[in-house]
Amino acid sequence: MGGGRRPWAGPLESVALLTVVRVPAAGTTSTRGVLPWAPLVGLALGGVAAGVGVLGAHLVSPLAGAVAALAALATLTRALHLDGLADTADGLGPLRGRERALQVMHQGDVGPFGVVTLVLTLLLQAAAGAALLARDDGWLALWTAVVVARLAMARAGLPGTATAEGSSLGRAVAGTVSWPWLAGWVLICAALAAAAAWLLTGPSAAAVLVGAVAAGLLVAEAVRARASARLGGVTGDVMGAMGEAAATVVLLVAAAFAGIG
Repeated sequence: MGGGRRPWAGPLESVALLTVVRVPAAGTTSTRGVLPWAPLVGLALGGVAAGVGVLGAHLVSPLAGAVAALAALATLTRALHLDGLADTADGLGPLRGRERALQVMHQGDVGPFGVVTLVLTLLLQAAAGAALLARDDGWLALWTAVVVARLAMARAGLPGTATAEGSSLGRAVAGTVSWPWLAGWVLICAALAAAAAWLLTGPSAAAVLVGAVAAGLLVAEAVRARASARLGGVTGDVMGAMGEAAATVVLLVAAAFAGIG
């Protein structure tokens, strides 16, 4: 992704910012690789979350498995995206001006809008995850949701995406993702999910999962559009909110049509 950069610099930069994993300092000299390689990080995180979910469902119950998977994700990501969701809700919820909304989002505390949004989102994710893990193939939708969340965040790095005033991360990652690069990731991830669903359950399940991916990305785009209109562009918090919104919708759509196969 640029002359003179080490081949694995981008993935290491993405891992360093998006997870708790420690990487060599030499591999994290910038943030230009964070968004382009976020889907790859999502594949790894999704695999862990799906594994934890299946284990919890087998040992205790589908609900326990879903909660354990969410807890694993929060731990592995330092709850970074959940924090972004809460801060974005606080900024966009009340009727306040742009400058005040950005100021609220930059504060460390979480207000009532943020708390309610966070709780409801986690409840929806846990409920949908439990419904999916009650099925033998439900882990695939959980894995897919984690990947789609990172695809949604990568979209914020496309050229021409507005960045809110004062967002250092937004400025740092602006224009780091090209349309062909993002389209390639979307096609690869959707094709992998569809192929796995087809093999596990059948063509109808594959179609449902592809539809869930599309729905998740559309909702994330709606979050970005709303934030841009209100804040003047995206911030690191908005990127996290886009990811959580996308993941939640993927889980809900997949759970709603889990019986199709």
